[in-house]
Amino acid sequence: MRQATFSGKIGFMLCLCILTLSGCQKNDRSDGYGNFEATEIIVSSEANGKLLLLNVEEGKRLAAGSVAAVVDTTQLHLTRSQLKAERRALASKRPGLGARIGVLIEERKNMMRDYDRYQRLVNEGAVPSKQLETIQNGIGVLDKQIGSLETESPGITGEISAKEARIAQVNDQIRKSVVRNPVSGVVLTKYAEPGEVTAYGKPLYRIADLQTMYLRIYLSGEQIPRIRIGQDVEVLVDGYKPAGNALKGTVVWISSKAEFTPKIIQTREERVSMVYAVKVVVQNRDGFLKIGMPGEVRLLKKRSS
Repeated sequence: MRQATFSGKIGFMLCLCILTLSGCQKNDRSDGYGNFEATEIIVSSEANGKLLLLNVEEGKRLAAGSVAAVVDTTQLHLTRSQLKAERRALASKRPGLGARIGVLIEERKNMMRDYDRYQRLVNEGAVPSKQLETIQNGIGVLDKQIGSLETESPGITGEISAKEARIAQVNDQIRKSVVRNPVSGVVLTKYAEPGEVTAYGKPLYRIADLQTMYLRIYLSGEQIPRIRIGQDVEVLVDGYKPAGNALKGTVVWISSKAEFTPKIIQTREERVSMVYAVKVVVQNRDGFLKIGMPGEVRLLKKRSS
């Protein structure tokens, strides 16, 4: 009898422990599950030519603005030197052209004075009118020469402007031949090697800022009213922080459109529901978090006033 009573007490205590543990597990259940991701940038070449330098390695941290790659610019420098020489040659023609126009204008003034004088003499009958016609024809020839040179002057000015625009274009190409890292981060993948011939738009490497990570989770329609942009949440990572010392996260994006539960949700009852994607930003200064690592989110309960 005593043994039966003792066994009953043990059974009661076991049931009580199971109920207590199940209640704790239910209370400790997270509100959302997902994977960590980062903003990844693929840096590509903006020039054509041989890679003289590619200062990137997978896992290496690069500062924003640092020189990551250099493309050979020998042909661009030669083209720029040729354009500058052509511009100087055109500019040297402009002063000479103005001097020639000035000489012809002065010559025309002298012929106009002769024309006025001979016109008076012709009117007085002192000289034949044929000489006046000769002077008049000479003035007409000078007018055509002056007009031709004046037409040529704007053409030279336009050619000089075109050369200057082409030089500016080459300078921009030379500047873009030096690839500067756009953001501070860690190189994830390297796509090229020094000595290879690259082309405009060809990827060189992929980089991401791993100090700021994003946990993409999915919440049901019932949970969405409990969350808002800017709200702080608890982020849990396996093997890193116990529940009492969760990482701090902040909600930065909530999808405005529902979607079917993604495949990362494994339970049958959660797969059949519609959910909303949510992004939570988490600081990763110690570098523990990795892209693709699973994480959980617990919504902070409001304290009752």
